[in-house]
Amino acid sequence: MRRPDVQASIGKGTIAVLYPNVEQPFRAAFLSMIQGIEDRTKLRVRSYAVDAKSDAAELNSLLKQNGTKVVIALGRQGLNATSGLDREISVLVGGVLLLSDAENVAGISLTPDPALLFSRLRVLLPDLRRVIVVYNPKNSEWLIKLAREAARAQGLELVAHIATDMARAAQLYPTLIAGADSRRDAVWLPHDSTTVEESTILPLVLRETWNNGVPLFSSNVLHVKKGALFAMAPNNVELGRTLASSAMSLIAGDGRRRLMPLREVQTAINVRTANHVGLHLGDQQQRSFDFVFPQP
Repeated sequence: MRRPDVQASIGKGTIAVLYPNVEQPFRAAFLSMIQGIEDRTKLRVRSYAVDAKSDAAELNSLLKQNGTKVVIALGRQGLNATSGLDREISVLVGGVLLLSDAENVAGISLTPDPALLFSRLRVLLPDLRRVIVVYNPKNSEWLIKLAREAARAQGLELVAHIATDMARAAQLYPTLIAGADSRRDAVWLPHDSTTVEESTILPLVLRETWNNGVPLFSSNVLHVKKGALFAMAPNNVELGRTLASSAMSLIAGDGRRRLMPLREVQTAINVRTANHVGLHLGDQQQRSFDFVFPQP
């Protein structure tokens, strides 16, 4: 239950939302997040669609005029629009692939919590012992730190290899996959624009893991359609609710300001890939996933 004083302090305009001025279907994701925010605050929040042409000074004075204490910035454009805001307005970020804690922002990244990925992996493939990942520290150091702890908690070993460019990633993957034990090892694709580059690296990894029968799972749900075993996507309404709770905590003066991975997720499975790696999922198991590919 929310404390009455917290509820009282959330007057109209205290929480505002900035979101990207984009077309459908992308707009729908942000509107679902706003729905979640309003569900939790029990108020209509003021929301502003922003883009590169938005006037920062005008936005700042509008927010101050409305008594805004916390801005929830959705998407990269929402985050960019906060750069001109007064310091007394706190900023929480959501719906952005924050790949570095160096950005010094608080909120929830769009990258799923490795703990959720690894626990689902253990349920699907209980004999697994190692997770192989190739990453660029510039993009993913904070995530790999979390992943090491999450792997240890699940009785898994995280075998992390560094590649600071695509050429190194393209060299590493075939060697690592060829040397993997398909019963005990799996490959994880994090959100990393260097080591999981979509046009050349991803097809290479999909081909090599398929040919070697090595399970491949991803932080990016779009990879499931292409052949990854499973992945996770944001549950946008739930993400909005969590962001609203964090905003209310900040207003009450007890919010911890840090970057968190995404825990409000939906999960997708590729049953063709599951069959290929010897995992035969019954109807009941399939129903534990939000999305099943290939679609019947």
